Amino acid sequence: MHVSVLSAVQMTVTLGLVVWMIIGFTPLPGHWLRWRMFCRATFTIVTLIGTKDGRAEPVNVYDHLSPGSFILNPSALQRILDHLIESGRYDRIDGHGRMLSADGEKPVEVRESRVVL
Repeated sequence: MHVSVLSAVQMTVTLGLVVWMIIGFTPLPGHWLRWRMFCRATFTIVTLIGTKDGRAEPVNVYDHLSPGSFILNPSALQRILDHLIESGRYDRIDGHGRMLSADGEKPVEVRESRVVL
C-alpha cells in the first residue's frame, strides 16, 4: 500500500509539472513567449537602408552586436545607428520593423537615423 501511495503522489506531481510547463509556454492573446525568461526581453526586428552620398544599401545592425548577442532593444538600436552615422559610414539610415516584448508586438520605424516607436 505504501508503494502505491508514493506512485500516486509521483504521478500527480509529474502531471502537475507537465501541465504547468505547457501553460507557461502558451502565448496569451497579443503576447508571445510569456515564460519568465522572456518577460523582460525586448527584441527589435528591423529592415534598414543606409544612404551615403546618394547611394543606398541594406544595413545589418546585427553585425554590430557583440558575438553571441541577439537581443536588440530600441535603445541599443539607437546606439548602433548613432555609431554608424558618427563614424561617417552613412549620412542617414531609414527603415521599419517590429518590436516584440512582454506587452506584445508594436511597429517601430527608423526615420532620419532616429528610432520612432
